[in-house]
Amino acid sequence: MDLTKTNQMINEFARLVREKTFNPYEGDLRVGVDLGTANIVLSVVDEKGNPVAGASYGASVVKDGIVVDYVGATRIVNDLKNQVENILGTSLTKAATAIPPGILEGNVKAIANVVESADMDVVNIVDEPTAAASVLGITDGAVVDVGGGTTGISILKYGKVIYTADEATGGTHMSLVLAGFHKISFEDAEKIKKDVAKQKDVFQIIKPVVQKMASIVRRNIDGYAIEKIYVVGGACCFNEFENVFKKEIGIDTIKPVEPLLVTPLGIALHCNR
Repeated sequence: MDLTKTNQMINEFARLVREKTFNPYEGDLRVGVDLGTANIVLSVVDEKGNPVAGASYGASVVKDGIVVDYVGATRIVNDLKNQVENILGTSLTKAATAIPPGILEGNVKAIANVVESADMDVVNIVDEPTAAASVLGITDGAVVDVGGGTTGISILKYGKVIYTADEATGGTHMSLVLAGFHKISFEDAEKIKKDVAKQKDVFQIIKPVVQKMASIVRRNIDGYAIEKIYVVGGACCFNEFENVFKKEIGIDTIKPVEPLLVTPLGIALHCNR
């Protein structure tokens, strides 16, 4: 599958977030709020799904779809909303948000409450891998969303999700292994993990975690006719990540650019649906 146009769209959204600017638009805006384990991202697209603006903030107020710091989460979402509204010069009044597959109803409500605390009506709640699939334009295959605490899997056939699963093991586990290896704090391990200059050395240490993720995916897709696997999420940013998946699972694995921003964009696409 050619992801050229998809990668262009993701790169454009990354530029808007990085430069704190916006693209001209017409019609209604569609907003997505991604309450991730490691990052909270607010994304805005136009009626045609083109990136308009966005903002991101590193945080640990949500763990695997569970809001562990409600006050902190609401503050961050409010700050991101205000930041994007100032960039756009207009108010954002409704949004979609997302959850890992299979979380409890009470946790879903808590996530919606966080978004609504920023004076935005929640018009849709979608599972994270499905949101990513809408950006990638996938109708068949498996989408794997590797987050901070879990690995989420959605299997699609003829454009419909026929199976979802979410299991523990994500970026947090990488940092724990790194901290143990170097005998340093979790916070210091996080900094090292995100240092691009040290990526090659870091990956050799956390590779067993990636192999475990691959085993989770292999077990969940067993029995399904999967020809391609698509990986997204901040924890799969390592250069060799998809190669480990392909070797361990035996199925072609594709990773778009800026995989952290794929799901947030997809959430915005589901606004108004």
